[in-house]
Amino acid sequence: MKTMKLYILLAFVFFGITSEAQSVEHFLQIAAENNPEIQSAYSEFEAALQKSPQVSSLPDPTLTVSAFGRMMETRLGAQEARFSLMQMFPWFGTLSARTNSADLMAEAKFQEYLNTREKVFMQVKNAYADIYEAFGTIAAKNENLEILDSYRDLALNRFEAGNAPMVNVVKVDIQKDEAETEIEILKEELETRKDQLRFLINDLGDVEIAVQDTLVVEFDSFNEQDFTEHPRLAMLQKKTEAYQNDELVAEKNGLPNLGVGVDYSIISKRTDANPENNGQDAIMPMVSISLPIFRKKYRAQKEEARLMAQASEQQKEAVANELRSEFSMAKYQLKKSERLLELYSNQIEKSNQANKLLISGFSNSNSDFQEVLQMNSDILLYKIQQVSALAQAYKAAAKLEYLQYQNSDENE
Repeated sequence: MKTMKLYILLAFVFFGITSEAQSVEHFLQIAAENNPEIQSAYSEFEAALQKSPQVSSLPDPTLTVSAFGRMMETRLGAQEARFSLMQMFPWFGTLSARTNSADLMAEAKFQEYLNTREKVFMQVKNAYADIYEAFGTIAAKNENLEILDSYRDLALNRFEAGNAPMVNVVKVDIQKDEAETEIEILKEELETRKDQLRFLINDLGDVEIAVQDTLVVEFDSFNEQDFTEHPRLAMLQKKTEAYQNDELVAEKNGLPNLGVGVDYSIISKRTDANPENNGQDAIMPMVSISLPIFRKKYRAQKEEARLMAQASEQQKEAVANELRSEFSMAKYQLKKSERLLELYSNQIEKSNQANKLLISGFSNSNSDFQEVLQMNSDILLYKIQQVSALAQAYKAAAKLEYLQYQNSDENE
């Protein structure tokens, strides 16, 4: 933790405090609202919710109307028209089984949405770190330009005093030209990095993007877990449960459907006779039952569901291994960055001490000016590497946060 605080202090030295800087949480909120990939995933989840009402509904009733062009005679009179209404009912428990499968698939879609959202959040953090790195590198090189100006004045004074050649001034000018060109290139890279972040949050306006003065990384807050709550695994678990439930649906589909209905016939009165109940309309209750005798399709449905559940379970095992592998690599990257930060901090401190001695020696004609320039270049390199290592540590932490995601908002 002591090391992390040191890097925060160095970052403030590089950047200075900027009141207009935006935190990464600011961009995460915008991405959650605007990113089209997140919106698409959530729309798919909402669409999946509409499946349950479809499969839980009874089939539409059937109404049959028959009108006789030629009257059909009955004992009570001529039959003029006939109406038949039939409602079929699936076997007991079929609708609830179908509903359970649809609900489980909708839950799987929700987990897929969560995974998409968290992946985009990780990409936003990576883009934020890239902007920080580009900005930090520019700041370090600008600071170095000021140092080179002081070296030029020193070399020029030594030349005018007749104690050093003019070539030292030229060497400084060469390094200044190189630094100024690199800064211009880095500024173009910085704008490109900002555009990448704008694309991620789907905000293509001209609002200026400014990162905070530092990247805070908690190096010791990530411990390996079983990843069971990770959305990728939770999604596959829900799919497995849905496919297992589909086996029950297949069994239910193979059972008879029951139907109840009524048949109503309009009877006209007889004119040639007057029997009892002459012309009385006929009402006849009806019951029907389907005969699922062709069993091949039901067996195939059940086998399909079993194999899909098996495939989903196998995929879940593969994803779990992949998450463990990614966690191990990200943890290594974080630890590596932490050690590099410690190394660069020590190198900068010691190099600054050595550089002061070299400058003092050059002022007293006891050291070569080329050594001063080389040591200054080394210090600049260490500062740039320090900024890069902090950015890499932030990216590794973002990956670990994604991998260790705890599904606390499943019911939101």
